[in-house]
Amino acid sequence: MNIFITGATGFLGKFLSNTLEKNGHKVVRASSKNCDLRDASSLNAFNGQKFDQIYHLAAWTQAGDFCLKHPGEQWIINQKMNTNILDWWVARQPQAKMIAVGTSCSYAPSAALNEEEYFNGVPIDSLFTYAMTKRMLLAGLMAMEKQFGLEYLYVIPSTLYGEGYHEDGRQMHFIFDLVRKILKGHLHGDPVTLWGNGEQKRELIHVMDFIDALLKLVDVTKNTWVNIGSGKEHSIREFASTICEIVGYSKDQIQYDESRYVGAKSKVLDVDRLKSLVKDFAPRDLKSGLEEVVQWFLSREKILMQK
Repeated sequence: MNIFITGATGFLGKFLSNTLEKNGHKVVRASSKNCDLRDASSLNAFNGQKFDQIYHLAAWTQAGDFCLKHPGEQWIINQKMNTNILDWWVARQPQAKMIAVGTSCSYAPSAALNEEEYFNGVPIDSLFTYAMTKRMLLAGLMAMEKQFGLEYLYVIPSTLYGEGYHEDGRQMHFIFDLVRKILKGHLHGDPVTLWGNGEQKRELIHVMDFIDALLKLVDVTKNTWVNIGSGKEHSIREFASTICEIVGYSKDQIQYDESRYVGAKSKVLDVDRLKSLVKDFAPRDLKSGLEEVVQWFLSREKILMQK
């Protein structure tokens, strides 16, 4: 198949593009360098090709407190990007199936994290703008299917992890930040201070497990949205303890700063719909996945020493 991917140089985009090419598909990788989605005309360069699938991964966001600092920009930039790719899809690539990635932060904190609740309630205030742009992306997909009969799939991931994270100095998702801090404590004696009291819980899914589930979903369903996660959550203290065990650092040396931003207290996706569609879904165990991340950081001294 001929496949177009936005956000192809991002963490997920790199692994997805490589996997699809290994599977024999032709992949056109779009990134901010060759296709600025804020400008609708940037997609004209690809009008001469017909794509079987479009994966829309691109989003303007970062981890940590980025969303707190850029709510207005996030609304404007992400709405432009999403509207432009949907418009191009309808006008130029209606034969393609659109596969778009949402976010678990679109769920209201008090809601059960199953697909029926995705549009219900109010997302957490600190992530509200970004969360709502992702809800609007799904609303757009539904509208294109309703009026024009186009096919889509929208997936909602838990936090992705694995080797090969961003190397450009941006804020890191919590698990990469945990590994980096504990390694610096172990190797260089730096103090290890984690945000919050350590009791907040998170869910992880390895990027390759996510891709495996995603590609199977693309083949078996359409015009719906599906959570993709491991279905298990662990506290920050549990994650830290496992990392300490891997690297040989005492977890008793870790300090917790309860004054810092921590986001939601608990977040684990309901994956019953995923399991009903992908019968052999079996994500890897947490420790083996974290061992991979530790080894990657050890091979990247520059990233390891970032502040």
